[in-house]
Amino acid sequence: MDTFLQQLINGLTIGSLYALVALGYTMVYGVMKLINFAHGDLVAFSAYVGLTIFSQFFGASANSLINVVIIFLFTAIIVAFVGVLLERLAYRPLRTAPRLSAVVSALGASLVIQNAIMLIWGPNMKIFPADLLPNTIWEVGGVILTFTQVLILILSAVLMLGLYFFINKTKIGTAIRATAIDQDAAKLMGINVNRIITIIFVVGSALGAVGGLFIGIYYRGLTFDMGWLYGLNAFIAAIIGGIGNIPGAMLGGLLLGLFNAMISGYISTEWAETFTFMLLIIILIVRPTGILGEKIAEKV
Repeated sequence: MDTFLQQLINGLTIGSLYALVALGYTMVYGVMKLINFAHGDLVAFSAYVGLTIFSQFFGASANSLINVVIIFLFTAIIVAFVGVLLERLAYRPLRTAPRLSAVVSALGASLVIQNAIMLIWGPNMKIFPADLLPNTIWEVGGVILTFTQVLILILSAVLMLGLYFFINKTKIGTAIRATAIDQDAAKLMGINVNRIITIIFVVGSALGAVGGLFIGIYYRGLTFDMGWLYGLNAFIAAIIGGIGNIPGAMLGGLLLGLFNAMISGYISTEWAETFTFMLLIIILIVRPTGILGEKIAEKV
């Protein structure tokens, strides 16, 4: 039972990270019907940016709550700006082009960001400082819970709930949903589609930045190509939940995190990725649109 509860906590923690990153994929796909393959590399970029801000401006004094908030805030702003720049340069010129052209552009942007990280910070692994957050540990009945895990769980839940209410309860959220349904009709209703797309890249990139920083803090080791692994898992989580569906991305991330943790705890960490793809295949066979996905009628 101790092992199960420990893996449950680990799985929820990892799943929260996947969910934050998956939201960026699902928001862009929901509005633009485009898989933003560069999103995972933006997540890796955010971890390096956060590490740089920590080392250059705060150093040993960064383990205060205010400084940590500042690091997260500035990292999110920088990555959101890069996300908007990515949309303007790589996606907007191809919006009316065949969909394959945008996919190729996304793959190219992913390689550009990945190699930029390698050129700026070098190919060697960087280690995130262990003292950025308090090292407090609670042990209850043999189950270990760290301050970092608690912060990840709480902040991820707040951000996901905040995004859900933003999309469903605000005028901008209504415009986003209308644009996702039909961009031409949204334009006729006076919605600025370019502005809406910019907003989803800002929000999606900022959420990915928070996820990337938490990945760096939780796992500590940073490599220039780490965006591919975490981006792939988040993309799988979005597909499992139903890509284009925001609650689906949240659910898919949590389920995938729990699944990986249970496989790692009871079978082997080496087989976790294999079982992940097996789970994806099974879900796509049983429910091709994902758990919360809906079939959309084709316009003829």
